[in-house]
Amino acid sequence: MTDPWDPAAFRARVDGVLHGFLDEEAGRLTAVDDTLAPVAEQLRNAAGHGKRLRAAFCYWGWRAAGQPDSDALLRAAASMELVHAAAVVHDDLIDDSALRHGLPTTHVALEAVLARGGHRQVRSAARSLAMLVGDHLMALAGHLFTTSGLPAAYLSRARDLWAALARELVAGECLEILYTGGRPDTGTSLKVVRYKTAKYTVEHPLLIGGLLAGAGPALRDAYSAYGLPLGEAFQLRDDLLGLFGDPARTGKASLDDVRAHRPTALLAETWRAADPAQRERLRRVLGRDDLDETDLREVRDLMAELKAPQRVERMIATRVERATRVLDTADTSPHARHALRALARQATDRIH
Repeated sequence: MTDPWDPAAFRARVDGVLHGFLDEEAGRLTAVDDTLAPVAEQLRNAAGHGKRLRAAFCYWGWRAAGQPDSDALLRAAASMELVHAAAVVHDDLIDDSALRHGLPTTHVALEAVLARGGHRQVRSAARSLAMLVGDHLMALAGHLFTTSGLPAAYLSRARDLWAALARELVAGECLEILYTGGRPDTGTSLKVVRYKTAKYTVEHPLLIGGLLAGAGPALRDAYSAYGLPLGEAFQLRDDLLGLFGDPARTGKASLDDVRAHRPTALLAETWRAADPAQRERLRRVLGRDDLDETDLREVRDLMAELKAPQRVERMIATRVERATRVLDTADTSPHARHALRALARQATDRIH
């Protein structure tokens, strides 16, 4: 990797690793039986999008600890994207989301294939297959990590954190399910954000890269102090874009969070500021499957009236400032600090 930090070049390297790895695995699946071709295709597609932020944070966890660029480390970092791909497949299945990156989600794509083939239980079979695709992606993440080419002694340093990553990701997803439909509360929403997204997006990849590199306790503490608020800011931005972004650019349906009555901070901040009449307006739309563009405008107008988006924007700005301030005193190179600042902007100043 040449200086200065080039996100596009890094993404191309990660894409190359993932495409080659998943093509091989898809071939192994279809070698078992040709009927598995649609499953193999979804396995390939699942990790076909994204800015590769998680891989980048793992990479800079390594580089900021003083280690040089390494193809073996790049493969280990790419495994973070398979963790994300698994989480996305499961999340879309749980939420029954139809679109991701403007394309049919895994279970929806499989449902279309099964319908064309005349399967008798199209919906349930497609959902079951999607669940298994997500499970397999998580297993493949571990396989890519352990076969990255890094020494076994290096990999063993991160073993416990891998377990924590999986545990906390599952805990966050479970919390979102358990709190969905409940009374909106900002503290609860932020806990879901922290465990469902923030940790596995920034903090854990950084720490895994640092552990692989042999980073000391002080630098690892700095990684957590930078990574956790930045990961929270990332998801808060995602929640704002989910409702106020252009679906043509976000690739998601704008009303998904409202239809599902998910515990987002945006909804919680709206609820907190609303008077009884305004809360009743919210109750009339939350959790309904038949919402349309008129309902979307009404929800957006109410949130804007109560300045909920501005408060979430302040929450984002506060967290980004807290994260980047850590870099001022972190014991690492100016080049690493520059890259981590650039990644903070990339993660939170997003159009989609």
